[in-house]
Amino acid sequence: MAENSIDPEKWVDRYADYLFNYTIVRVNDREVANDIVSETFLAGLNSMKNFKGEATERTWLISILKRKIIDHYRRINSNKGQAEVKMNFPDSENEGEWLEEKVLDPSHRNAEDQMENQELGLAILKCMEQLNEKQARIFKMKTIEGLDTETICNELNISPSNLWVIIHRARTTLAQCLEKNWF
Repeated sequence: MAENSIDPEKWVDRYADYLFNYTIVRVNDREVANDIVSETFLAGLNSMKNFKGEATERTWLISILKRKIIDHYRRINSNKGQAEVKMNFPDSENEGEWLEEKVLDPSHRNAEDQMENQELGLAILKCMEQLNEKQARIFKMKTIEGLDTETICNELNISPSNLWVIIHRARTTLAQCLEKNWF
């Protein structure tokens, strides 16, 4: 087999673990990550005729995977009134960033919405007291201060996967607290 050719029968053995690990860090949900990897393989099979051999098979599959991750966020955010999704794709072969922003017209907001947002903000601050110190610090850095993953990981000397586990746990704790105390 030539270096830049396709052999779909070996994709799962060769690339499934790598593609899954790449995806789980970005979507933070095992089931969704598995679905996206499966969609990637299916899309690869459907577009094999478009493979030109200019990149390796793995690079080609990663580019398909990145589009599937973006599609995932577009799908889940298309149903929200206000959403911002920023995906960074730094790796050894590609660099890039994607940003989609949807913002409601401010004229649609009324006093009741503003009061509800203030109450929610206070409830979130109260619930953040339930987080341990590390979770609270990382959650604030990532969500409130908007620092990127690399900056946080370098500052706290943790891996990206550890960062996402901590953020997931913080979000779960906050969601449970808000469900009890705000909804």
